[in-house]
Amino acid sequence: MSEVKLVNLKKVYPFVSGEQKKKSKKQKANEPEKKKINLQITDEGVVAVQEFNLDIADKEFIVLVGPSGCGKSTTLRMVAGLEEISGGELYIDGKLVNDVAPKDRDIAMVFQNYALYPHMTVRENMAFALKLRHVPKAEIEQKVRQAAEILDITQYLDRKPKALSGGQRQRVAIGRAIVRAPKVMLMDEPLSNLDAKLRNEMRAEILKLRERIDTTFIYVTHDQTEAMTLGDRIVIMRDGYVQQIGTPQEVFNHPANLFVAGFIGMPVMNFFDAELLLENGRYFVKLADEKVRLAEDKQERLAANKVEPQAITLGVRPEHTDLDENGGVAGTVDVAEMMGSSVHLHITAENRDVIIIVPTVDMKGNFRMGDPVRFGFKGNVVHVFSKETDRNLEF
Repeated sequence: MSEVKLVNLKKVYPFVSGEQKKKSKKQKANEPEKKKINLQITDEGVVAVQEFNLDIADKEFIVLVGPSGCGKSTTLRMVAGLEEISGGELYIDGKLVNDVAPKDRDIAMVFQNYALYPHMTVRENMAFALKLRHVPKAEIEQKVRQAAEILDITQYLDRKPKALSGGQRQRVAIGRAIVRAPKVMLMDEPLSNLDAKLRNEMRAEILKLRERIDTTFIYVTHDQTEAMTLGDRIVIMRDGYVQQIGTPQEVFNHPANLFVAGFIGMPVMNFFDAELLLENGRYFVKLADEKVRLAEDKQERLAANKVEPQAITLGVRPEHTDLDENGGVAGTVDVAEMMGSSVHLHITAENRDVIIIVPTVDMKGNFRMGDPVRFGFKGNVVHVFSKETDRNLEF
């Protein structure tokens, strides 16, 4: 079993000597906390991770995703023992490991820059950790050979890293981790140094790998495509705080707030200033002259939350926005991007940039800059967000 539990985990980087004094002179009495470059500044220091709670099941694949500086790599390094935990508790298999050395946590980590020993062969790199543990030579050779076969790098065992491509080096780094049969596999943006084609191939390899080894994965990335394709569940982070935890489908279909809605999905969700109406016990959204009744599941959730009529931020994904010659919201074409099976239509509407995905089979002609268009949407695909809190009003 390899369950991992994070309870109110917190990371604060204390001010260096003299920095607190300089800050105190500049800061007025009773002045509220400030934010600088996505990090919260308090009297304790710079808060990188705040109140992180997560239960990870045995053999689950968890992905931490978010923009640079959101605290995802710091969280991973606390699990690895490479960063001291400022507050909260970390359990692996029910054992509190806050003060346990990294080598005694039974974890393995794959880094972004491979971190291979250049003077060693692939075989020696993969065997190194086992040799330090004084594992018998025959067992080492068996484990290395088995890992190499899983990753299809057997033919490179006698080469040195400089003779390998980026994708091959990353396979070696993964192989070095799995020969130890760790309880938890930590991966810190392992594909970010690869080109697009290799990234796609390695994503598929990682998916195959998790089916062949019995371990729990915690994977960090800023790439939402990796998060959506790899994770059993996704943890979306921003400014050190968890924004939402859920399956890829849950966070896509039911974003908890504006940040999640704008971060997950490509192209990004369209947002509009709109109104939420309540007429005869039924909810509608009104954008310009377009008035749309919400689907029954949305009606039930809004009613359960006793949501009042109000000005809202309306969210509609590009793939859920439809051209409508007979009505809808008026806009003007700025750019038409041909993507093969579809056209990404960039238009200006309601003083905003809007993207509509139009399947090429539905096109009746080419779009040109300045062309007038009209678009609409259905009541089952829209998202309603509070103007005050940015929260999804359904949840």
